[in-house]
Amino acid sequence: MLRATLLSVALALLVAGCEGAKVEHDYPEPRNRKTTGSDGSSYANENSGQSIFGKGGLSIGSNFGGDGDADRSSGGGGGIGVNTYLWRATLDTLAFMPLSSADPFGGVIITDWHALPESPNERFKMSVYILGRQLRSDGLRVSVFRQSRGGESDWVDTAVAGNTATEIENRILTRARELRVRGL
Repeated sequence: MLRATLLSVALALLVAGCEGAKVEHDYPEPRNRKTTGSDGSSYANENSGQSIFGKGGLSIGSNFGGDGDADRSSGGGGGIGVNTYLWRATLDTLAFMPLSSADPFGGVIITDWHALPESPNERFKMSVYILGRQLRSDGLRVSVFRQSRGGESDWVDTAVAGNTATEIENRILTRARELRVRGL
């Protein structure tokens, strides 16, 4: 019993002795983090580009089909699997329609059915496929679906004008080029 009491007192003193100690750590800045200088300008810290594999390190983009710097300059982006300008331009262009699904890694955007107030007896749905990480005209495919009201509540598939998908692709591409020029 005496042994347990002495051990408890020793443990309590040990814990109490650590309470007032303040340990300062000098951790390095995280890599590739932008830092703001005293004049308000931002710059990358000196560790930028370094990794546990040395300067330049292991670039996942270049090992899995990407081209590292080329992906960044073409708007490939590090957070999504497709061209960021095309992705953003598609979302901007289709903003008037409700989204059903958006997969930034696979590059697929699917809208829900949308009826314009001027024509409540017809509705549209679109699927957009972004096919790569480069801003190219052949890197985008749009599918447009149209339905008309057949009866009281029946919707019937109807044909879409042949140039509708091409016009939407052109609007998305124009918006993507605007975003690229402005720097997103």
